[in-house]
Amino acid sequence: GKLVYKGDRESSGKYAFSAYVDGDYQYCFSNTMSKLTRKVVMFNMDVGDPPKAESDIDKDHDKLAEQLQQLSSTLVSMKHDQEYMEVRDRTHGMINDSTNQRVVWWAFFEALVLLAMSLGQVYYLKRFFEVRRVV
Repeated sequence: GKLVYKGDRESSGKYAFSAYVDGDYQYCFSNTMSKLTRKVVMFNMDVGDPPKAESDIDKDHDKLAEQLQQLSSTLVSMKHDQEYMEVRDRTHGMINDSTNQRVVWWAFFEALVLLAMSLGQVYYLKRFFEVRRVV
């Protein structure tokens, strides 16, 4: 088949494609850059009506139909953007939760190390100043 679009190392983006030839089209995704990390791929596909010839549309309703079509496409675009923002919000929320959990565990580890060091110093100083009697 013919390659229509190729993107490398993209974290997000949009691509629009108008098919001028009838047929089957395929989406192909690859994870050859980094196989160690998990990837999430999300996409929306809108299939619109083919453009109509001038003779098919009544001239009086042409402007109204054009405005309705523009409003409809804008609403669909806003819906897709909202869904995308919800996914990003969920993703960033999971990242924040993971980071907060790591910070809590690190603080707990630091507290244990601090407590162990304090007890070690008390034990060392107690032994250092201990008076030993030789009989």
